[in-house]
Amino acid sequence: MQHIILIGLQGYGKTSAGQRLARRFCLPFVDADQVFEAQAGQSITSYFAQHGEAAFRAQETATLRNILAAQEPCVLSTGGGAVLRAENRALLKAGGTVVYLLAQPNAIYQRLRNDTQRPLLQVADPRAKIKALFEERDALYREIAHLVVETGTNSLSTQVRKIAEALEQAGWAVGAENPV
Repeated sequence: MQHIILIGLQGYGKTSAGQRLARRFCLPFVDADQVFEAQAGQSITSYFAQHGEAAFRAQETATLRNILAAQEPCVLSTGGGAVLRAENRALLKAGGTVVYLLAQPNAIYQRLRNDTQRPLLQVADPRAKIKALFEERDALYREIAHLVVETGTNSLSTQVRKIAEALEQAGWAVGAENPV
């Protein structure tokens, strides 16, 4: 079974683009973070504060495994740190067409500079933290990506168009039976 799996740093459109891509390709949309929160009965921020990052990452793996085992293909938006565990990278790469939404750290900072809901950015210098996350994760994203789409500072509509075009070139058909 094939899913369209969106990866990349937090805050740069995986959920918003994923929702539009799902409509375009006639697939359901699943946000891994929303599934996690529903199962945990609390926000990721609260879970992080109570249990720490290691516990969160372990539960994130279980969530991804369950979603990817689903019978029906979907467009899946992952959390930005889902690639940190080797097990997650293997699950994602085997689970479908992985699309890395590449955005440079400064563009991400501009988008997230007033966001208080992302636990990893609640630091004295969020710009430096985003740069460090990018440097830590870029190679991991590229390791499992079947497609890399630079989203830059484009509008959401332009991002979705670029992603859809890359998927179509990889064999996905808009509104039709797709790779299973």
